[in-house]
Amino acid sequence: MRNSIIASLLSAVSVVYGYANPMACSGVCNNAHDPALIRHSDGTYYRFSTGGKIAVHTAPAVTGPWTYKGAAIPAGSKINLSGKDDLWAPDVTLVGDTYYLYYTVSAFGVQNSAIGVATSKTLAVGSWTDHGSTGITSKAGKNYNAIDGALYWDGSKFVMSFGSFWNDLFSVNMNNPPLKSAGGASTNIAFKSEGEHAQEAAYIAKSGNYHYLFFSAGKCCGFDTSRPAKGAEYKIQVCRSTSATGGFVDKSGKKCTEGGGTTVLESHGWVYGPGGQGVYWDPKEGPLLYYHYVDTRIGYADGQKKFGVNKIDFSSGWPVV
Repeated sequence: MRNSIIASLLSAVSVVYGYANPMACSGVCNNAHDPALIRHSDGTYYRFSTGGKIAVHTAPAVTGPWTYKGAAIPAGSKINLSGKDDLWAPDVTLVGDTYYLYYTVSAFGVQNSAIGVATSKTLAVGSWTDHGSTGITSKAGKNYNAIDGALYWDGSKFVMSFGSFWNDLFSVNMNNPPLKSAGGASTNIAFKSEGEHAQEAAYIAKSGNYHYLFFSAGKCCGFDTSRPAKGAEYKIQVCRSTSATGGFVDKSGKKCTEGGGTTVLESHGWVYGPGGQGVYWDPKEGPLLYYHYVDTRIGYADGQKKFGVNKIDFSSGWPVV
């Protein structure tokens, strides 16, 4: 009887919140702000994250145990901007036989920003060569902030999505190989005019005939000193399009450039402010949504943010955690 009651309560919790809790995580599961996840062909998982000149952790499984290995770019970036020794928002992609690591050089709240790139044949600490700027930069007066870059192959070309605040999210075409932008104009792909309109961490993923634009909306950081109104904290939202460079709409049909966005994952239970996400098609687990979050049972500080992973289901045409 007791087990039956517990099962009923757990079922009720699942219905109320509507979201599965993160998968189990062992080892070093913090130091995970703005994570990037990739699996080497030898089966080793690599996690890259903001800070420590891009912190690198490895594990034999996506659930761990995670071990800190060092900094991807220990000398700091070649980009001569404030923040070149405190690199943000990594994104890692395998192109041919080379891994591309994109990172941000910036300072909080300013537009003097650039997206840099480093390459490696192995992913391992000590193997990365920094190439400096991709050519995607911003300064005061631009309608975008050149941070949070993520590379995407749309089937015919490489596209970089990026942005935060100002006019929010943009995309620009990249050269092939994708060390530099192709030099064309950037396209606004998502914008929310009301409130602080904080949208960032754009990440495009393909499923079926659609390109899905995932992004984080709301306040990202500093929850231990200044918690926002309920619902104004980070959450993961999505729009989709048949083009990777525009035309994104949410599930209701609202344009992403006019405030649209369908929530994929938000605060629930002891999970607070999930964001900084990406999607990885794991050969064993299938599509995974990875992100950072605050575990309210531990603490709200940025340094306490944990690595979260959930299986994600696209079968309805919209991603469901």
